[in-house]
Amino acid sequence: MRWARIIILLCVFAVLGAFLHYTLPQRDVVRIVDTQLQLTEISGWTAWFYAQSDSGGQGTSLQRDVRIISAVRPDGTPIDYRNEDTGVFGWPPYFKIDSQDLQTEAQDLRSTRDEPIWVAVTHYGWRSNLLSSYPNALSIRRVDGPDVTLIPWMPFLILLVLALILFMIWRMWERFEDRVIQPVSDRASVRWAKLKDRVSGRN
Repeated sequence: MRWARIIILLCVFAVLGAFLHYTLPQRDVVRIVDTQLQLTEISGWTAWFYAQSDSGGQGTSLQRDVRIISAVRPDGTPIDYRNEDTGVFGWPPYFKIDSQDLQTEAQDLRSTRDEPIWVAVTHYGWRSNLLSSYPNALSIRRVDGPDVTLIPWMPFLILLVLALILFMIWRMWERFEDRVIQPVSDRASVRWAKLKDRVSGRN
């Protein structure tokens, strides 16, 4: 029973960790090399990794143009970002409704290998070639160089708040267990013991 509980807890923490890693904002230092519109089929498993259609759009088709920002990391590996609105009521709740403005910023910050312009791209999500999914860019900010140190204050703050909430829930559950569940369990154990004594003929 103990191992079953440990396995269940590990699975819960793994799912929670994957959810937080996908949802929380991350920042990459990259050099933007291109921006484009890409006709993308959004259906099946792929639909999970795309936001709703841009604010004001219909978004009823399985295919739609998705803004793509192509970039290169300092080590030379490529990375692509999609640039979609999350809307006011979408998830994650980043309230992003300025995709076209962000695309214009990205176009303005394009650079070459010989004259690089390094930027910090704040995004959420994963890049998967197998699932054709891209992280969604939230903002772009020019930085001094590829070795700049970026402290992820926002994820730290969100994780701290979540940790405090979980701690409060755990303490409330402990008190509920001590005040309600444990007395009921003790009374049930006493009654069960008395019933066994009666059945076996002992007083």
